[in-house]
Amino acid sequence: MKKLFLIILFAFTAITLQSQTHEIGFFAGGSNYIGDVGRTNYVYPNKLAGGLIYKYNLNPRIALRGTYTYVPVSGDDLDAENTFRNNRRFRFNNNIHEFAAGVEFNFYNYNISNHNTSFTPYILAEVAAFNYASPVEASGNTVRLKNKFSYSLPVGIGIKGRLDDHLAIAFESAVRFTLVDDIDFTTDKINSLNFAGTGNDWYVFTGVSIVYSFGRPPCFKGLAE
Repeated sequence: MKKLFLIILFAFTAITLQSQTHEIGFFAGGSNYIGDVGRTNYVYPNKLAGGLIYKYNLNPRIALRGTYTYVPVSGDDLDAENTFRNNRRFRFNNNIHEFAAGVEFNFYNYNISNHNTSFTPYILAEVAAFNYASPVEASGNTVRLKNKFSYSLPVGIGIKGRLDDHLAIAFESAVRFTLVDDIDFTTDKINSLNFAGTGNDWYVFTGVSIVYSFGRPPCFKGLAE
């Protein structure tokens, strides 16, 4: 049993070392919010968003990733197709600063130094902490805000491919499932801002990223074939 464990550990270590590579870059696109105010579309980018990304490829199928994303969100009841929301005429703007870490799972072996493995769809799953403005008091048309931290679970899909030996591009859309219901300044803790919404707010980023790859060994021979 001990020998079997050592063999498995050695094999895993060899694969991981052979697959080590780093990717760093930026991404830009649009963001939208899903909640109690304004439109009800799940993907409807209406604010410019962006950030930084770092990836560490464990092997051609799995990459660890960390991101910082600036995500402005807004909602306006006048844009809603719902008559009740149109008549209510509430609107908001909020700015979210998000730090996330997670995993990308590639559908195919991915290695931009090999033309046969330089393109793949992928799915992603992350855990994120984010900062935003939360309402603490309302008086007439004025809402007093404070900074607040919370957590979300980003999940999404994307597609990425080679630009040259060191550059890659990706298109991605991911929804953030949050644990709060006051990103849109509505809350059951303040009577005048209690719109009877029962679900937590979500926000979505959709965009493109450009990354520079470095630290890659000469090839993934045996894994990429």
